[in-house]
Amino acid sequence: MSAVLEIAGLQKTYRSRKGVRKALDGFDMVVEAGQVDGFLGPNGSGKTTTLRTLLGLIRPNGGRMAILGQEVPRALPEVSKQVGAIVESPQFFGNFSAHDTLSLLADAGGIEKRRVVEVLELVGLRDRSKDRVKTYSLGMKQRLAVASALLKNPKLLILDEPANGLDPGGIREMRTLMADLSASGMTVLLSSHILGEIQLICDSVTVISAGRRVAAGSVSDILAQHATSSVRVRLEAVADLTASAAALRDIGGQVVVETDHLTVTGIAQPSAITRTLAGRGVYVSELSPVSVDLESVFLELTGTAPVQGENRQVDQSALSAAAPAQGGGWGR
Repeated sequence: MSAVLEIAGLQKTYRSRKGVRKALDGFDMVVEAGQVDGFLGPNGSGKTTTLRTLLGLIRPNGGRMAILGQEVPRALPEVSKQVGAIVESPQFFGNFSAHDTLSLLADAGGIEKRRVVEVLELVGLRDRSKDRVKTYSLGMKQRLAVASALLKNPKLLILDEPANGLDPGGIREMRTLMADLSASGMTVLLSSHILGEIQLICDSVTVISAGRRVAAGSVSDILAQHATSSVRVRLEAVADLTASAAALRDIGGQVVVETDHLTVTGIAQPSAITRTLAGRGVYVSELSPVSVDLESVFLELTGTAPVQGENRQVDQSALSAAAPAQGGGWGR
């Protein structure tokens, strides 16, 4: 596979009365063609700064960026025709319909009008396309934003928190759309805090913390690298937890006492757990391996709890740049 997006040593520094803050500190990133790549990081880690810098909305202090093999921001006038993007929360004229909004964007970008109907169908807004946008829910406005980003049928689609305001059904529809776009050959860079969805949708992930990359690779490889040999032990009587933990420590286990079970690491044979506890008259009701998920890996890598959505102020500069490429969900 060839790289659609390459970032190397990206630097961005902000100066204020409080001193110097490095928003990006030598950040690296590669997204291969045809993949759905999840871009993950806690609030303030540099995700949105990276995307805005990539799209020419912020000037970096150093580093190299390339989209479709062309250096940006120098080549942005050429490559922007092949990039669709949602960066932060979009806004639309409330008295316009979705069809009118997309038609205006299509005219500005020299896009055939038939594409307007196609993207409205893709995002599930066909039946509401003639209604005024001010009557739309947040999720429907997110659908419209995604439609605007898809107008150019881009080779690279960049989505910053596209699931904001979506209900569970809408999130499932988004997951299906991302899979379909990837299958058609489109490359998708998806920034989100909904880590369960990222694990289901994405082929690969890039994790950023404090402006630096802390992990990158396929979802399966990253989960495998952080897999543990821990097992969950539930007992017939919760009152036996403390004494049982002590018994398992005596045979070399590392034991964490949870509210209603034990998490045990360091005992190679699970049978040793049941044998030890049975010898003390304690009986096991469940013995199961603890599977690692993307959320637990994220917490380990960043030391920060993920946030389900963010309250952000609308950035007008992001709305004015590359109009057909900009847009922000799913769900009524």
